[in-house]
Amino acid sequence: MIPPEKSDAVSRGLREAFGVAEFDGIRMIKDQALSLVFRIVVGGLPFLLKISGRTNDPARHYACMRAAAEAGLAPRVLYTSVEDKLSIEDFVEARPFPAAEALVRLPAALRRLHALPPFPGVPDHINTSCVFLINKGAALDGFLQRFQAANILEKGESEELFARYAQIVAAYPHHDADFVSSHNDLFKPDNFVFDGQRVWLVDWEAAFRNDRYADLAVVANLVVANEAEESLYLQEYFGASPDAYQLARFFLMRQVSHMFYAMAFLQMGSPVDWNETVPEFPELQRRFWAGELTLEDKHSRTVYGRLHWDRLLRNTRQARFNEALRIVSDRHAPV
Repeated sequence: MIPPEKSDAVSRGLREAFGVAEFDGIRMIKDQALSLVFRIVVGGLPFLLKISGRTNDPARHYACMRAAAEAGLAPRVLYTSVEDKLSIEDFVEARPFPAAEALVRLPAALRRLHALPPFPGVPDHINTSCVFLINKGAALDGFLQRFQAANILEKGESEELFARYAQIVAAYPHHDADFVSSHNDLFKPDNFVFDGQRVWLVDWEAAFRNDRYADLAVVANLVVANEAEESLYLQEYFGASPDAYQLARFFLMRQVSHMFYAMAFLQMGSPVDWNETVPEFPELQRRFWAGELTLEDKHSRTVYGRLHWDRLLRNTRQARFNEALRIVSDRHAPV
């Protein structure tokens, strides 16, 4: 089950973490293109063994993961190897996590995460967060050009998309005090593990210092279904009722996230059958959170992208969008 070329690395990890060269039992949890994740048993206790091929900067990855573990946000880390890209952590047995409970627990976890000492800044070779869309560079230019060239949207809708995009980029601050230690890969429920008592954040390969509203927005897209839930969610995060600026900036980042995931997943699923009936966004949230919808096949990715696109159109055609642009622009206007 362990790839032969990784057997020596695993033995080294076991010796350093437990003083033994072999585990008592092993079960595959994930076999992905870039990572292998196992539940192993040593001394009668379960642990998580991960061989990561996804991270290009394992030193950053493991430093962020250890910092989160020391803060009680991630499972305890027993061993990491930058050279072997291998880690051993406590194994957390997942329990059902009702969305209503997540609505309160998740922003509290984000508040603690964002209060950690600063993680390293965004590396040149990775940005899995929606903030990618508002950071200029060759990678972004290529992403936008590929989307336009794919002709996924009708001409009028494509023009509307890029017009809204230009408005957000012009208004939204690019670098300021709201850059904090961030996870940056919380758009899917898999990266939260609830043990019945507390929430653990897992999979830290994409962690770096980023805009606090990015984590807030993508998590909200999982569990926040209306404005009343939005107020509760943000109050739990900020520790007080959000002010007009916080609401505006949060709203704009949610549109950035809808835009990012719409463009990314529509490209993955192209060509798109626009005549297919798809559920409303709240139903996507329910199904995705419950594990009824995964993103493992082309069709589900298309549905996921379409629902983010539908929600983006709906939100950016509201008066709230223009008001949010005004509030954020006024705050950051030159003096």
